[in-house]
Amino acid sequence: MYNFLFLFILFIIYSFIGWIIEMIVCGFENKKIINRGFLVGPYCPIYGISSILMIFVLKKYMDDTLVLFVMAIFICTTAEYLTSYFMEKIFHARWWDYSNIPFNINGRVCLTNSICFGFLGVLLLYFINPYITKYLGLIPKPLFYIFSISILIIFVSDVITSFNIIHRLKLTADSVRKDYTEEITTKVKEIIMSKSFLSRRLIKAFPNINFKLFNISRKH
Repeated sequence: MYNFLFLFILFIIYSFIGWIIEMIVCGFENKKIINRGFLVGPYCPIYGISSILMIFVLKKYMDDTLVLFVMAIFICTTAEYLTSYFMEKIFHARWWDYSNIPFNINGRVCLTNSICFGFLGVLLLYFINPYITKYLGLIPKPLFYIFSISILIIFVSDVITSFNIIHRLKLTADSVRKDYTEEITTKVKEIIMSKSFLSRRLIKAFPNINFKLFNISRKH
């Protein structure tokens, strides 16, 4: 139980760090603060999942920085691609699109991001994770259990709430019938922005979201 909760807290920490990175990058690009992520809370799970995978898989490459860098690129890029693919299949919306960036794959991943992931992976394995793991291990177990279980309950509640919100977005997109895909996305955004704060937050987090796929598929 302790090992599971320890990994979970590492997942939350790296998801939070990923959220900060996304806030900085997207804030710089859009000239304003954007609360990124699918979930309501301050975390981007794709960073947490990728970090945990790298911690487990890349230990044997610690003696070769170049191989570690390349493998980090592979793990993180694969995670981003699969996240984009399955989120699109499940919720019928394209949440981000790198089609206008050189060296992209189906608009889901791009070379620039992949290289950044490689550097982040090296930093994670050599510096960040050893430091965080060391100080997490110093927390008394009773206190750690209380803290981690509380965070787990909050996180699970957040996942349930967020997926309900995304499901409602999909239903909204399905209710809009237009001949032009650009009109679909625009109309759906207008409807959603008039709804709850949490729905508006999700649209603001992914300003380039495209709902056209779901509507097109339903017409055939």
